Amino acid sequence: MTTEPLSFPRRYARTQRFTSGAPRAFTVSPDGSRVVFLRSASGTERAHQLWVLDVAEGRERVAADPAALLGGATEHLSQEERARRERSREGGAGIVGYATDAAAELACFTLSGRLFTAELRAGTARELPVPGPVIDPRPSPDGTLVAYVHGGALRVVGAEGEGDRVVAEPEPVAAPGSVSYGTAEFIAAEEMGRSRGFWWSPEGDRLLVARVDDTPVQRWWISDPVHPEAEPQRVAYPAAGSANAEVRLFVFGLDGVRTEVSWDRARYPYLAHAHWSAAGAPLLLVQARDQRSQLFLAVDPDSGTTRMVHADEDPTWLDLFPGVPCWSPGGQLVRIADEGGARVLAFGERPLTGAQLHVRAVLDVSADDVLIAASAGEGANDPETGEVHVYRVNELGLERVSQEPGVHSAVRAGGVTVLVSSVLDQPGAQVQVLRAGKPIATIPSYAEHPGLSPRVTLTQGGAQKIPCAVLMPTDYDGDTPLPVLLDPYGGPHGPRVLAAHNAHLTSQWFADQGFAVVVADGRGTPGRSPAWEKAIRDDLTLSLDDQVEALHGLAERFPLDLSRVAIRGWSYGGWLAGLAVLRRPDVFHAGIAGAPVADWRLYDTHYTERYLGDPAASPATYAKNSLVTDEGLSAPAEPHRPLMIVHGLADDNVVVAHSLRLSSALLAAGRPHEVLPLSGVTHMTPQETVAENLLLLQVDFLRRALGLG
Repeated sequence: MTTEPLSFPRRYARTQRFTSGAPRAFTVSPDGSRVVFLRSASGTERAHQLWVLDVAEGRERVAADPAALLGGATEHLSQEERARRERSREGGAGIVGYATDAAAELACFTLSGRLFTAELRAGTARELPVPGPVIDPRPSPDGTLVAYVHGGALRVVGAEGEGDRVVAEPEPVAAPGSVSYGTAEFIAAEEMGRSRGFWWSPEGDRLLVARVDDTPVQRWWISDPVHPEAEPQRVAYPAAGSANAEVRLFVFGLDGVRTEVSWDRARYPYLAHAHWSAAGAPLLLVQARDQRSQLFLAVDPDSGTTRMVHADEDPTWLDLFPGVPCWSPGGQLVRIADEGGARVLAFGERPLTGAQLHVRAVLDVSADDVLIAASAGEGANDPETGEVHVYRVNELGLERVSQEPGVHSAVRAGGVTVLVSSVLDQPGAQVQVLRAGKPIATIPSYAEHPGLSPRVTLTQGGAQKIPCAVLMPTDYDGDTPLPVLLDPYGGPHGPRVLAAHNAHLTSQWFADQGFAVVVADGRGTPGRSPAWEKAIRDDLTLSLDDQVEALHGLAERFPLDLSRVAIRGWSYGGWLAGLAVLRRPDVFHAGIAGAPVADWRLYDTHYTERYLGDPAASPATYAKNSLVTDEGLSAPAEPHRPLMIVHGLADDNVVVAHSLRLSSALLAAGRPHEVLPLSGVTHMTPQETVAENLLLLQVDFLRRALGLG
């Protein structure tokens, strides 16, 4: 008896895109003796365990196992936890996040909304008897207390489970569910990279706590038509031009003292970042609604007053970056800034890097240097297409930590660096533990081998030297012109041209169906220069122009059949695919628009207004950049090209109203199209059979639409 091997689409879905079994979420203890991380037990197991590596011995052990802690019971998630995971695009199960005390001796996490702690040296874990469901538990720096959120209130309990009490809770006059303490509002979690709403003081005697009131935010309803007996989910969604949640900040002492932090919230309503360390006062980054000005503020925790440490202004917009702002151990402000046409690391008021690097994130700050992630800038001799490297930077210069071409990141403490590296010729990521720059251990991955290797060429296309990846079928003879499939994201925050094996797996699978696949990162995508990213202000359609330029430039060097060109994408990429079919049918002959932003007035404030401004002040700008307006299709061209629209009905990020309005406008214009509604699916598509069949149905549509038989 033989067993039919699983298809790539099924294996891709079953393995969470071949990420199950891969180690992630690393923490290094301050003494460099331990590395804490998450990893599931196999390449098909979704539930992550908490692991500890003893650096000296090179020995790993499980510190917490969800199966044991839950007694084999099925995991149940609250609606709040599901929303939190949707914001972070978390598709795993088990222990998907944790926090440690300052010494990395105690970790805490949730399972099924219950609070657990793990003693990382002893390897023992226990449940604390607190009311649930629990959200975002975090130990105090000394490990004696755990703060967590339950029912919109911030609570604190002893690390042994004693003395559970409320620190901050919604006022009795507040409407039920409208006010919460200690959580991040939708906009912060979805767009600002701030997933948390409270921060311990270094001494562990006070907490900096965000108070979120979403009463002003309009309510939308997300329903599941397959289950008409179920009530729709009521969500607060701040669409472009509408009211945001009101966010205030307080210092709460464990002795009951409450002090509000004051700043000009009318001028700077966005709380983008907060940082509290022993190196200085609590540090805030607050932004204006138009995101063209922002302040770095130091907080006096006794009085709640703030003083300005630094101010930034930009005529286009100001970006937010991982790891900053923060204080150096010596009390200097560390930030990433756009200066002299380059994205630089600033230490105090001095830039420590120049145009050779495009700084992406700050990974760690020590007394000796700053660890950063950066790609090649406009001033680099080699564009290093698709590469991101780790560098040590100080006033004496910089040193590259990662060497092999690829995409690298790192975590560091106590003289130990965990270097995570993805390269083109090996699947997954390789994790090395370094001391003084020398490997001393590796953390193995249990992820499955994908069973295919991308046949990818990283290059540049067109006069603008647009970063591109070109993928050919595995068995391609090298001469026959092939139908083309553009497979972009193509917009802000989402680089797709990466020097990493797994980044191109789906594109290679499409190539093996008989396509030349082109991935292009045009203007608006990160990693090259501030000017490159900000060129799309008020005109996102430049993203489409760059896809066309890259395609035609590559056709001069690769055997591309320009009479059969299709495009597929999801989210921004879905909008781009719809735009391509509607605006440039002279170039594109078919498109697949997954969860497309069809009407930018329906997308959220912080993201949309950064690029297009206020819809009330710029209605023409919104109309130009949208696929549909109140009058119907926006600037459609002839001839009509086949379009498949795919959307999850449970999507609370790009709501299904986008696709329904697009379909209605296409129907009104007499343009046949296909709509594939995904019941119970959000902006992610983690369901195994859904993810598999979605790929198969797309190939079937492309073959029909391009006449490939």
